[in-house]
Amino acid sequence: MPTNEKFEIRGINHLALVCRDMKKTVDFYSGVLGLPLTKTIELPHGAGQHFFFDIGKGDSLAFFWFPNAAESQPGITHAEALVGHGDITSAHASMNHVAFDVPEDKIEEYQQKLKAAGVEITDVVNHDDSETQSSPSITDTTFVRSIYFKDPDGILLEFAAWTRDMNEQDVNCEPRSVNQA
Repeated sequence: MPTNEKFEIRGINHLALVCRDMKKTVDFYSGVLGLPLTKTIELPHGAGQHFFFDIGKGDSLAFFWFPNAAESQPGITHAEALVGHGDITSAHASMNHVAFDVPEDKIEEYQQKLKAAGVEITDVVNHDDSETQSSPSITDTTFVRSIYFKDPDGILLEFAAWTRDMNEQDVNCEPRSVNQA
């Protein structure tokens, strides 16, 4: 497993997103996904709120609510569609999606729980090294299994489960520059 020789980065402390309605956000992330709310902050001078949810392993997902925030723009600020249901492109410097690590043997169960809660969700995607980069079933090159859904603000979310350890063969593309599109 590669190691970082420059900084001791131990994971994500928190990822901070912006929501339109903090109550709907709390209802979804705590009520539907079961994430414990761990910290709530009223920002000074009526500037809004900042809430934190525990996502496991000491990491948090946080949300800001700003009363004067600009409206979201699907396809720019975040992915417009669910994976496999349309375009998932978003703008440079946007946040495309959040993937939560879940146990591989729970993917189908979690898919059904989300459906039962009224959440629109994708079929299971078995990401692999095939030409289409996914297969209907697990293959020798499947590296992660996923289901995708959205939160009340349209933020694309993923429950993802690694199926194997990565190795040196998995790093096989040269990074492109804007001039190489």
